[in-house]
Amino acid sequence: MLVVSYPRFLPVGDCALSVEFGDTISSALNDRVIALDIALAAAELPGIAETIPSYRSLLVCYDPMALSHRQIVSEIGRLLSGRGAPRFGGSTAWSVPVIYDPPFATDLPEVADRLGLTREQVIAVHTGTEFQVYTVGFAPGLPYLGELPAALHISRRETPRPAVPAGAVLIGGIQATIVPVQVPSGWYQLGQTPLRPFDLGHEDPFLFRPGDRIRFRQVNRTEYDRLMGLERDDLLASVRTLA
Repeated sequence: MLVVSYPRFLPVGDCALSVEFGDTISSALNDRVIALDIALAAAELPGIAETIPSYRSLLVCYDPMALSHRQIVSEIGRLLSGRGAPRFGGSTAWSVPVIYDPPFATDLPEVADRLGLTREQVIAVHTGTEFQVYTVGFAPGLPYLGELPAALHISRRETPRPAVPAGAVLIGGIQATIVPVQVPSGWYQLGQTPLRPFDLGHEDPFLFRPGDRIRFRQVNRTEYDRLMGLERDDLLASVRTLA
């Protein structure tokens, strides 16, 4: 039986390196990925062009004319070793308002029926969970959220929808997300939030970062409409705190 030792360093072509911390999806592994990402940014090594965090690994893109594969492995190994090993200790906590009522809760009745739960039980589990932003991708600013409680694990739709609106709150498989822009999706829509994870009208268009924590809270139509009418900065001030 092959035993794999982590972290391991895998070349990706001649100008990128994947640093793997494990082979599962977990908040502990993801914290290590984010910590290394932050540590590399702080180290300001010459030749690093970009870093891309995922669930369990960090892709490090670099200029091989400025930094060799051996050098970058050595530098990352140094960052990961000993008492100075990077640790992720900061994030933003979000309290995301969601309306779970028609016409916004498109798939909530079907989800409840398929899982053998009431509508209220689905909402209670969803709002009672603290989710972690593992990574951001697929669409600009789209957060992949874990860990979805086992009670809400559900296979994706057999027929994807060609268009899901921005602000839709979805679950699928073992994950959850918030739609940043209109996208096709096979996930189930439980509700809608006035927050937009991506907005090109602002200097920093991305709302969430890997490592952020998200809790959903139920709001009624009156509160949802009020929040939809707020300026972006006022809306963010009401839902964001440092953790």
